[in-house]
Amino acid sequence: MNLESILEYNPIILALVATSFTWFVTAAGASMVFFFKSINKKILNSMLGFAAGVMIAASFWSLLKPAIEMEEGNGGIAWLPAVIGFLAGGAFLLIVDKILPHLHMGLSRDKAEGIKTTWQRSILLVLAITLHNIPEGLAVGVAFGALANTPEPGVLAGAIALAFGIGLQNFPEGAAVSIPLRREGFSRLKAFNYGQLSGIVEPIAGVIGAYLVLTITPILPYALSFAAGAMIFVVVEELIPESQTGNETDLSTIGAMLGFATMMLLDVALG
Repeated sequence: MNLESILEYNPIILALVATSFTWFVTAAGASMVFFFKSINKKILNSMLGFAAGVMIAASFWSLLKPAIEMEEGNGGIAWLPAVIGFLAGGAFLLIVDKILPHLHMGLSRDKAEGIKTTWQRSILLVLAITLHNIPEGLAVGVAFGALANTPEPGVLAGAIALAFGIGLQNFPEGAAVSIPLRREGFSRLKAFNYGQLSGIVEPIAGVIGAYLVLTITPILPYALSFAAGAMIFVVVEELIPESQTGNETDLSTIGAMLGFATMMLLDVALG
């Protein structure tokens, strides 16, 4: 199947398929719990750094840059949607971060963020990764929704590259949920289920993002920038600090560099 034939499909359906793929990769990462009971801290930090690098590159190459070019092509003020959407995306995730109860890896139960709750530590750990996945699904959905406005093979290739890149970094995220849960006494099957469930928000957010872009076409540059701002918030607030815990911080930095280079390669080469 070539790109031209794929363009014949509804962008919402394409967004659903793409985000289902990213959810599947999360599940594949979570399945590592069937083979390992623990994960080396150096490896975990490297994987989290890689995920951060992918998200930073995707935020610019797949979202902000197209938003600026799109607004410029429409004769508008090129930077305006990018700045407004970017800050709005960060503000949205800040609000969610303050409301949604969640717990970052390696922290005690009393360090949980968001609204105070009696939920179990395991649920809070899953919600922390779920928080990562909201902007990722939204970004993929908006990228495919853009096809309604610009049904071109290059735009489709860029959306596919974004979905592939997001999926690639979802693998370590799935493992980062399920393996610690196994170490805390959960059965392998239960730890896997929790791990893969953290990615279920991606198809939901993806379909919502694509639908909004299709129904309100003028918001596309803002929507792309919004997704970028939300992803950068997650990277700076959570992924980078978590990847820098411990003594081997160079490994997480190298992982971030490799992640950025990988996503940039995918987007530039395919898009």
